[in-house]
Amino acid sequence: MSSVTPSVVSGRAQADIATQVCQVLLVSPFHTGSHRSWAEGLIRHSQHNITLVSLPGRFWKWRMQGGSVRLARHIRELLNSGYRPDILLVTDMVHLPVLTGLLSDVLAPEVVKVLYMHENQLTYPVQGKLDLSYAVMNWLSQVAADYVVFNSHFHRQNWFKHLPGMLRSFPDFRETGTIPLLKNRSCVLPVGIDPPERVPAVEPLRQTPYILWNHRWDHDKRPDRFFQNLYRLQAAGQPFVLLAAGETFEKIPEAFVEAETRLRSHIRHWGYAESRQAYWDLLYQSDLIMSTTEHEFFGISVLEAIAAGAFPLLPRKFSYPELLPSTLHEACLYDDLEDLWMKTWQRISEPRRAPPSLVRHVRTQYGWPHVAHVYDSFFCSFRDRDSG
Repeated sequence: MSSVTPSVVSGRAQADIATQVCQVLLVSPFHTGSHRSWAEGLIRHSQHNITLVSLPGRFWKWRMQGGSVRLARHIRELLNSGYRPDILLVTDMVHLPVLTGLLSDVLAPEVVKVLYMHENQLTYPVQGKLDLSYAVMNWLSQVAADYVVFNSHFHRQNWFKHLPGMLRSFPDFRETGTIPLLKNRSCVLPVGIDPPERVPAVEPLRQTPYILWNHRWDHDKRPDRFFQNLYRLQAAGQPFVLLAAGETFEKIPEAFVEAETRLRSHIRHWGYAESRQAYWDLLYQSDLIMSTTEHEFFGISVLEAIAAGAFPLLPRKFSYPELLPSTLHEACLYDDLEDLWMKTWQRISEPRRAPPSLVRHVRTQYGWPHVAHVYDSFFCSFRDRDSG
């Protein structure tokens, strides 16, 4: 199979709900990172039949501009072979009006079109001038969809806060009347996580704490802020071990290049984990997980680290407050970089890692068995509505 040929994966439904099974066609043109984790987790745990059509996770701009042509070609083959989906579930990297237009003669009109927003190209931080053409594609896809699903309440609010300004920036026919319509047919369904069954041990912090980075190695995650915090620990003579995992790219931010030299004596792991098992082994070793990002629509890497027992220190904004119980906000959320430094210093002297209650909360509320059940009910609601 060519590297640019869409790949197809099918998930089989459980037999005990066969009478309620939906056929879901999931289209993921940027199939890597959290997009891939979400798609594959849903396929593994859903009670519905899910067929995945995907493209490799690279060249995101080209995926949004032209990926629908290759995807439509392969979907047409599926439909011509007799496959009949009830639901077309696509990610935000799909230009939905183009895809459905290319399939207008073979895709049944009653197929429910659902757009899943992992991120958006209006409020995603960029280096240089913002190109609104990709944000317009997001908006057009929402207009073409029957339902729009965001991965967090913050993401939904953030999009609708900035959408009016974008539409009003155009010269005429601004279509701001679409905004309340989109709000009414939007909802929030989170990404699930799939940690090993082994529950992390409750134990005192080691004399030398293990500090984790498991986010993307990209500028928007602000690794410069993270490493500055570690440089302060180093200057204070505080021992620590650094475990630096996460998805890496061809162009590595300069902050990582500098840190690999300055923190060489502290580094225990450096780079993308070679396997899922190796990744989770790193997480289970970690005492402290920090985020210094300048944006976050969801936060799957943080939830995975907490599920393995790491204590989180996170910005008091973006999606993070909704991920944690409110009773832990004061301990886990920081207001600025100086507050992060103070809480980092406090945490390395605390007697334990993440509280068991927080680990249970994350594993229960964001574990795929629970999250997939919510998705399954969402999918079934279309059948119930049609039968009513």
